This record gives sequence, C-alpha cells and structure tokens, in this order.
Amino acid sequence: MAQITCSFCGRSKKDVSLMISGIHAHICDRCITQSQQILSEEVKTKNKNSVPKFNLIKPSEMKKFLDQFVVGQDEAKKVMSVAVYNHYKRLMQQQDDNDVVIEKSNIIMVGETGTGKTYIARTLAKILQVPFCIADATVLTEAGYVGEDVESILTRLLQSANYDVESAERGIVYIDEIDKISRKGDNPSITRDVSGEGVQQALLKLLEGTQVNVPPQGGRKHPDQKMISVNTENILFICGGAFDGISKMIGSRLNTQPLGFTNKEQTFVDKENLLQYVTAQDLKTFGLIPELIGRLPVLTYLEPLTKDTLRMILTQPKNAIVKQYKKLFKMEDIELEFEEEALDYIVEKAVNFKLGARGLRSICEAVMTDAMFELPSQNEVKKLVITRDYAVEKIEKSKFSKLKAA
Repeated sequence: MAQITCSFCGRSKKDVSLMISGIHAHICDRCITQSQQILSEEVKTKNKNSVPKFNLIKPSEMKKFLDQFVVGQDEAKKVMSVAVYNHYKRLMQQQDDNDVVIEKSNIIMVGETGTGKTYIARTLAKILQVPFCIADATVLTEAGYVGEDVESILTRLLQSANYDVESAERGIVYIDEIDKISRKGDNPSITRDVSGEGVQQALLKLLEGTQVNVPPQGGRKHPDQKMISVNTENILFICGGAFDGISKMIGSRLNTQPLGFTNKEQTFVDKENLLQYVTAQDLKTFGLIPELIGRLPVLTYLEPLTKDTLRMILTQPKNAIVKQYKKLFKMEDIELEFEEEALDYIVEKAVNFKLGARGLRSICEAVMTDAMFELPSQNEVKKLVITRDYAVEKIEKSKFSKLKAA
C-alpha cells in the first residue's frame, strides 16, 4: 500500500497529527494552519484597502431624515449632519503619503434635558447603519477607583457591534452627562477629583485616537484577562450635557449693558435663549478642561422646547407618541382618539414641570395606564376618546399631582 503524504509539504501521515484526504490529494494540519494565517492576512489587507461599509448620504438628505423624527432644532440638525458627513467621508479617503490628512472632528451638544440630544445621535447612527452605544459620564472614574474605567465605553460599543472589531472601529459613541464631570472651579484642583477632572484627562486619548486594550466583558482589567485591541482613531464621539447654569455664564460674558459704554450689536441679544451664544470659552468657565474642549471642535446647541414645539413633538413626527398609542390600541381593535383640548393639557403639564420631550411620554403614560389595563379585557369597547376632563382626572390621581410646577 502506498504511503500517504501531504501534497503540500511532503510529510508522511505518521509525522503529523491529522491528515485530511481528498479525491486526488492530501493536506496535513500544519499546512491547514499556515494556509489559514495566509488567508487572514490577505483578508485584512483587502479590508484596509476596501471602502468601509456604512450608508453615507448627503448632509441635506441626512437632515431631511432627521426632520421625520426630530421636531425643530434646525441649527443643531444642520451642524450634526455636516459634522457626521465629513467624519465618514474622512474614512472613505484613500491614504497617500503626500496627501492632506483630515483630522477627526468629535462633537459636543449643549442643551436642556429632554431637548433631543441622545435622540439625534441615535437617529444618525441608524441612518448610517453603524454600531452605536450610549455611555453615562457620571459612572466613570479614574483608574484605580471604584467605578468604571473610560475603556468600558468601548466594551459597550463592541457589544453593539457583536464583537466585530472592524465594525466597532467605525461606530458612534454618545457620552451623556458630560457636564457632570466638570471640575468644580475654573482653576485646577490640588486635591483628587475622582469623577471630575481625572475622568476628563482619561478621556483625552480615547477621543483623539489611540489603540486601547478592552476587557470583552467590561469591568476592571486584571493581568490574566484576555483583551480585545480597539483603535479609536475612526470612532466618532458625540458628547452631550445640560450644562445647568451655563446660561448665566453666557449672560455674564455677553453683559448686554456694559458699564460706561454701550454696544449696538449687543442690544439684540435673545435673553430667552442664551444657549445659542455658547462658545468654547463658556465650557471652560463651566469646568471642562481646555484639552478636552480642543478634542471636541464641533460645538452646537439645542433650543429650549416651547409649548408649540412640544405640541408638534406629541403629534407630528413619524413615531410621535400619540401615533404610538393609536397603534397599540389598534392592535386590540380599538380606535383611539385624542381631543385637541386633552393634547393641550398634556403639553401644559410638560411645560409647567419642565420635563422636556421625555416628560410628554411620562404624562401620557399616567393618562393612558388605566385604559391600557382595562380595555384589552372588554371586547365590547371599540372606540376610546381622550377628553381634557379624562386627562385631568388621571393626572390628578397620578404622581404628577404631588409635583410642584417649576
């Protein structure tokens, strides 16, 4: 009987751990391992030279898509669309030694709670079809302290990308409550600031672009743990915060009527919406360190929600709250109708309590909970009309009756 040998390296069957036989050829386990390594390297090289996979559309089209879901905030949507478009165009650039290198432009959004900061970031990720995650800056601490390292942000992004590193490296990270890690004064503190300035310092490299070893399951690093290496150079970081009290700082800076002289340009300052005049200088005064501000070059603001805007949010967007409730009741074969006065009352409550767009959902839940509990069991009910009196009655019974208007 002829001796079986590997058709690639010539080793005999007795010299290898495994020999796989085909119709006219044989291959040993060593050659399979080597072939796999060559294949992996080739795939990596091709991926580097190929166009990244994401759905990039023009800024104007991006804004039109945002308009379907986000009411108002035209300036913020325009700035965000341009910044996100430029970032992903940068990823499509074929690098040349003599070519101009386009630097990354991370974004910071300033706006009151419930104005749509997170929602805009999430919707943009949905448009682009890239991995997206939300991180809360308030739980981050310096390395060595109880809490989460800044690297835990990338663990969430990896989870969102199903641990596909290449996909995660072109994703979007939204860091919420960035204002909560501001230092307590404009001067550097001589004491340890565990969840303030220290966290800002830890975020610098992450935002700029570096190779980070990430624990796959989150939590703290330890020596025996297997790490996943993630390059943050092409990850878009969007930071958002309410920056409560920054309007006073902006007003103080503008100082609409300076002592001793008057400036005609300053007579048109809109005192109701001072956020539109926010600058990097105001963020520094608030307590963000200059190095962090420098890594967030795109600064935009979100306007406070007026009564009219809240009314539109309730009924107009593609997935408006009222439309969601109507769909839920339609699934139970019940027609749901809201009277105009009832909608006005819900909006009034949201304005009084300064709860923003999130507050609309909470107030609607308080109005609708009893109906959603009882009606699915009552087959004879085919229509429900929410009147102002019905809404008032349900709100008076709810937790909102204990709240004082802001």
